[in-house]
Amino acid sequence: MGLVRVNKAVGDGTASNLTVTGINTDDVYMVAFSNIFASANDDMQIRVTTSGTADSDSEYDFASKDLKTSGSFGNTYGTNNNNIDFSAGIGTSGTNSHNGILYLFNFNNSSEYSFITHENVTTRDDSSDELFGFQGGAAHTVAEANDGVQFFLTGGNNIDSGTVTLYKVV
Repeated sequence: MGLVRVNKAVGDGTASNLTVTGINTDDVYMVAFSNIFASANDDMQIRVTTSGTADSDSEYDFASKDLKTSGSFGNTYGTNNNNIDFSAGIGTSGTNSHNGILYLFNFNNSSEYSFITHENVTTRDDSSDELFGFQGGAAHTVAEANDGVQFFLTGGNNIDSGTVTLYKVV
């Protein structure tokens, strides 16, 4: 297995989202994101894109196991949401960056739902500095071709830094 870089987006503090597009085959794609910091403490979400535009419809189903150092495991889930929730909060500096990997399935197939698996980790942006990770999956329950993903912050804050890179798995 190998990876071919398709697209890359870098946060520079001027936008509240990072979008990578370029999915145009039926292959599996991977998205790696690293060192994402926000202009203010916030939660990160994702949406699929169609023709480069994020789909904000209420057709996202997701579930994940929350792994945390200071207590029992938890669950995050939702059906018919307008985004995929997969962050316990990212911060503005220090250890509060957000990092992880997504795998994207069926994105180019207009007869199937687009599926995502994810694993990601951050140190919570509150005073506890708790290590927090998510392992889970999601579906955009619309049979349409999607060409990428958009990362955005729920509070509308800007993404000050970080990199999101889309790869085709070959």
